Amino acid sequence: MAEPLRDRLRHAFADPALLRQALTHRSFGTPHNERLEFVGDAVLNCAIALALYERFPQLPEGDLSRARANLVNRDMLAQVARGLELGREIRLGDGELKSGGADRSSILADVLEAIIGAVFVDGGFDAARALVDAVFADVLRAADPATLVKDPKTRLQEWLQARRLPVPEYVVTALAGEPHAQTFTVECRISALGIAGIGSGRSRRAAEQAAAAQAYTAALAHEGAGRRG
Repeated sequence: MAEPLRDRLRHAFADPALLRQALTHRSFGTPHNERLEFVGDAVLNCAIALALYERFPQLPEGDLSRARANLVNRDMLAQVARGLELGREIRLGDGELKSGGADRSSILADVLEAIIGAVFVDGGFDAARALVDAVFADVLRAADPATLVKDPKTRLQEWLQARRLPVPEYVVTALAGEPHAQTFTVECRISALGIAGIGSGRSRRAAEQAAAAQAYTAALAHEGAGRRG
């Protein structure tokens, strides 16, 4: 595997095959990364929980749980994965490659979790936690408990109001499944910024929260791009 990626991960694999597997999407072949992703998800949650526990000793359990959820959602993981330039390292099948899978948030988030799982299997929890602390360093450094403990819809609305922008519009764009097990897909539209976030969930509320989280991430990126421009 490319030396620069190993440098960015700050872990020398005793078994390099684990890293190759972590970077392999099921569309490419086997062994793929889904089992490592399963492990990495648990390890990431534990490592972030410890980081928040140590960083914010005043926060009660409920606020810590909400803060962790806001740091390990798909869009945040994809953002971290892009910072590591994982898109150019993922092994994808031709179909996924042609359809832009290398920059798809869901695939990037899964690969990041798989890499964390691979480091855990290869080097144990201390090595995996060191990786999480390193790649989430900027996110954790900027973490504001007053913002992190709020649900995504509240956080987005307050961010827009602080900039005197209209509140977002939530629109159900799809409804699938049997009545007892439906999946809602919702679009969160911020017309003033030309931004829309999409989220899915087993209830309309859950889908709206997921869409708001994605829209908030996009709004921050939009504002950052404007400042750089």
